Amino acid sequence: MPAQKHIEVAAFAGLIDLAAERLGGEALWANDEFFAPKENLLKPGRGVFIPDKYTENGKWMDGWETRRNRVPGHDSCLIKLGIPGIIKGVDIDTNHFLGNHPPYAALEACLATADVEGKTLRESHGLWTTILAKSPLKPGSQNLFAIADEHCYTHVRLNIFPDGGVARLRIYGVAAPDFTRFKADELIDLVAIANGGLPVACSDMFFSPMINLIMPGRAQNMGDGWETRRRRGPGHDWIILKLGAPGKIQRIEIDTNHFKGNYPDTCSLEGCVSNAQAGDDLSRAEVDWMEILPKTKLQAHKQHFFEKELSTTAGPFTHIRLNIFPDGGVSRLRVWGTLEK
Repeated sequence: MPAQKHIEVAAFAGLIDLAAERLGGEALWANDEFFAPKENLLKPGRGVFIPDKYTENGKWMDGWETRRNRVPGHDSCLIKLGIPGIIKGVDIDTNHFLGNHPPYAALEACLATADVEGKTLRESHGLWTTILAKSPLKPGSQNLFAIADEHCYTHVRLNIFPDGGVARLRIYGVAAPDFTRFKADELIDLVAIANGGLPVACSDMFFSPMINLIMPGRAQNMGDGWETRRRRGPGHDWIILKLGAPGKIQRIEIDTNHFKGNYPDTCSLEGCVSNAQAGDDLSRAEVDWMEILPKTKLQAHKQHFFEKELSTTAGPFTHIRLNIFPDGGVSRLRVWGTLEK
């Protein structure tokens, strides 16, 4: 397999970081983490540099950094994805690692069941598939690589040659949920990121990205939601999301947690059935949107639950559109329903 070429960041638009710490990603094992721990790889941001900060082992670094290898071999780190999925691209970020970055890296992936022990994952070569061949890395850079593999994976193993430091690892892809784990007619969050939900378009996301709307848990602060700029002209803001699977909607949660002076005055929700693929612009297409929740008053800093207010013919749908009037911020959206049989 030839080494992959570097690509642009925009190539990963619309994908999620399957290994993100906030989605349950976990660094399980590394053969060495002398200078900086493996857990840093999955933290948010690109990492920081503090010139005068040291530990008893040497310079403090915001990443995973191994000691200098004096024997043949290379260093490795094993990571459990927060969400099993199909990997489309990776970012091996060497931000702030300049004279100590690895010259090369490779990535392997496997699909492992919950009962596979850590030692088996580390030592069983038959489980692993190389998805990124040994490829050169640039210092202090986002090293981005496209991945051509359509299999679902649960774990990845980052190999660096021969040693050094990596600030962050991003595993970009699409969730591949196992819907067989749900009972018949069980209510599930059809738009949850773990269930394959994905925002596909919005009118504006000036203050915070639309992906925040379907993240796990309640928002930690005002920046952990979807917020538009102040609208100075006619119209209203909106966001379109793809459900993880077609389903009938029975209950909705719209949470304005932390949005106090900037929550939307009112909102409504619509649904449609579409075979639109990733990248298709449903906002411009001729789509027959059906009302699910009529225009409804919202309050500041509050979880709103709607069930009786919903249309009795709420689905099945493949996509939904949340309309907010005229603008503002919503921290979380939950769309509870049953899978279409």
